[in-house]
Amino acid sequence: MDLAREYAESKIDEGTVVIAESQTSSRGRLGRTWVSKPGNLYLSVVLYPNQITLPLVGIVAALAVKKSIFKTTGTRPDIKWPNDILIHGRKVAGILVESVMMADQIKYAIVGIGTNVSLNLDELGELGSVATSLNLALGYEVSRETLFRTLLQELDSLYFDIKKGISPIPEWRDSLGTLSKKVSVVHGGSKIDGIAEDVDNLGNLIVRTDSGNLVTLTSGDVTLEKNDVALEL
Repeated sequence: MDLAREYAESKIDEGTVVIAESQTSSRGRLGRTWVSKPGNLYLSVVLYPNQITLPLVGIVAALAVKKSIFKTTGTRPDIKWPNDILIHGRKVAGILVESVMMADQIKYAIVGIGTNVSLNLDELGELGSVATSLNLALGYEVSRETLFRTLLQELDSLYFDIKKGISPIPEWRDSLGTLSKKVSVVHGGSKIDGIAEDVDNLGNLIVRTDSGNLVTLTSGDVTLEKNDVALEL
């Protein structure tokens, strides 16, 4: 992400990809760290979205990862709102979008994508209860080269669609495993419990709280409840 940002500051071509075999100071959403061992897929993409397309960048990235995994392996992952990729309820890929603005103009956005391809349980450590890798989940070795190539093709296609005004929301909504589930969402220092009912046309999560009110969330840390046990991802 940091190297891609340096390139973006120098006005490098849109779509430039920085890929790493491993990372020494990786990070995820909400300040979390990301386990970055060799043998997996870590990349950052430089984009120059406008104010209309920027809110959709994370959504198209999530769709691109989901579709690339499906096309490479035949397995159809779920997306946990807003853009975590799950297989069998465990996180296999994460997305981080960082953007820089000057005045009212968006200078650039960096899309970071980390996909666990070959991590094993020993490498996952305490994350082993909520995370997995493609090889571990599927029981065979997945080609990183095929996955990488397919991911870039899908991201390219979806990104140009939103630049043409084609919304990714319907397809993304259909991929969300969060909807109709009991959730707890930490947002702005407060915790909201309820049912994830829907998303709006900007991708915000609509939750019906336990008291019956509808709340629209632009961001937050979602915990899904599974068999009455909270599963934080």
